[in-house]
Amino acid sequence: MPSEIELKLELAPEALEKLLTSDLLGAPDETLNQRSTYFDTADWTLFREGFTLRVRQTGDSYIQTVKASGPSKSHFARSEWESAVPENTPVLDHSNPLKTEFGDNIRVQPIFDVEIERHVWNVQEDDSKIEFVVDRGAAIAGERRAPIHEAELELKDGSQSDLFALARKIEALVPVKLGVRSKAERGYRLVERQQTVFKAERLHLDKNARASAAFQAIAATCFRQFRLNEDVLIERRNGEALHQARVALRRLRSAFTLFKTLLIGDEPQRLKEELRWLAGILGEARNLDVLLQKAADGDLHERLRQAREAACDEVIQTLGSARTRALMLDFSEWLYCGDYLLVEAAAPEQISTGDFASMALDKLRKRLKRHGQALAEIDDEHRHEVRKDEKKMRYAAEFFSSLFQDERGIRRYKRFIAAMEELQDELGALNDLATGPDVLARYGLADHPARDVVIAQGDKASLIRKAQVSIDGVLDAKRFWRFREGG
Repeated sequence: MPSEIELKLELAPEALEKLLTSDLLGAPDETLNQRSTYFDTADWTLFREGFTLRVRQTGDSYIQTVKASGPSKSHFARSEWESAVPENTPVLDHSNPLKTEFGDNIRVQPIFDVEIERHVWNVQEDDSKIEFVVDRGAAIAGERRAPIHEAELELKDGSQSDLFALARKIEALVPVKLGVRSKAERGYRLVERQQTVFKAERLHLDKNARASAAFQAIAATCFRQFRLNEDVLIERRNGEALHQARVALRRLRSAFTLFKTLLIGDEPQRLKEELRWLAGILGEARNLDVLLQKAADGDLHERLRQAREAACDEVIQTLGSARTRALMLDFSEWLYCGDYLLVEAAAPEQISTGDFASMALDKLRKRLKRHGQALAEIDDEHRHEVRKDEKKMRYAAEFFSSLFQDERGIRRYKRFIAAMEELQDELGALNDLATGPDVLARYGLADHPARDVVIAQGDKASLIRKAQVSIDGVLDAKRFWRFREGG
C-alpha cells in the first residue's frame, strides 16, 4: 500500500472566504486560534539539517513538535515527535532526537511566529474519514508578514483516493492549487532574502527500495520545483523562474520516459502529453527571453518585449486555467494512488532502485552513443533529438546520484557531469543556430535590420565538430554507476 499523504491546497483570499461560507462543509466542528513559534540556532542548524522545532499555543496549552524532513527523515523510524510543554519554551530532552543529533549544548532561539485562525471539519467521504482544516493568518518575523490562506486534507481512515475526491469537490467550488510549502518554509523564507528562483533539489533515494518508490520521489521533487517557480512567475513574471518551471516540467517528462516500463495503463501517456502541452506554452515565452537578452537595438528590443509580454500573458492565463488545475490534480492523484504502485507491489520479483538505476543509465548511454556517433551526417532535426537524449541522460544521472555516494562514485560522477555540461553547451549552441530565425519569423521580425544581433552566430561545421568531441568525452568518461564491475 502507498504511504499515507496529506493534501495541502492553496487558495486566494476571496476563494477561501467563498469556501468558508459555502454549503459544501457547513459549520466547522471546531474553530481555534493558534500561535506557533519556530525555534532554531542562530545559524539555522536545525533547518539546514532537515529539522523544524516549534511550540504551538492553543488556548492555555502548549504542544512542542519536532519534525524531520528530507534526508533527515530517512534516519528515523518516525518523522514527527510531539509532546506537551509547560510554556512557550522548547524542552530539549530524550523525547525527540535533537540532543542526540546536535549534542547537549545545542542552543535555540525564536526565529518567527505563525498566527492562524483554524477551522476544522471531520468529513466522511465515501468510506473514508478525513480531517479537513482551513487556515488563514500569517507568518510573522518582526515587521514582515507573509499571508497564509490554505486548506489541508488529512486521511484518518480509508482510501487515499477519497482525499482527491474531496479535493475535486472543493476545486469545483473555488480555484485551488496544490501546495508544496509548509508553514515552516514560509516562515524561514520570510526571514531570509526573498528567493526568486528554485532549482532542482537534491534527491536522497534508497537503493534497496522498489523502483516505483524512486519514481514517486523523483516525480514529486520535479512537481515541487515547478510549483515553487510557478508562484514566483505568476507574481513577478521573472524570467529565471519561467526557465526553471520549464526545466521542472522537462525533468518530470523525462522521469516518465525513464520509468515507462513500470508505468502501466493509458494514464501515464495522457499525463505526459498534457505536461508537454504546458511546457510548450512556457517554451514560447522562454524563447523570447533568450532573444530579448541580446537585443541591443531599441526598435527590435521593444518589439520583442511586446511579444514577450503577450506570451507571458498567455503563460499566466494558462497556469490559472481549469485545464492546468485539473492536470495537477490528476497527476498528483495518479502519482500517489495509481495502478502502477499496486502492480509492482504484487510482482513476485521487485527490481530495486539501485539495479534499475544502473540498467537505465546503461540504456541511455547506449542511445546517446547510437544517435550521436555521426553528427555531421544528420540534419538539424536529428541533432536536436541527440540534444534531447543528452538532457534525459543528465537528468537521470542527477536523479540517481545519491545512490553512488562512496568516494570513487562521487569522483566519477563529478567528471561525468562535467562532460555532460560541456556537451549540453555545444548542442545548445547548435540548437540556437537552428531555432533563432524561426522564432523571429513567427513574430514578423525575420527581416528586421538588427536581426543578426540576436541570432546565434558561428561556424556550424566547427560547432558540430566540437559537439562530436564532447559526445566522445561523455562516452569515454568512466561510468560512475558501474565501477564495481570494472566500469
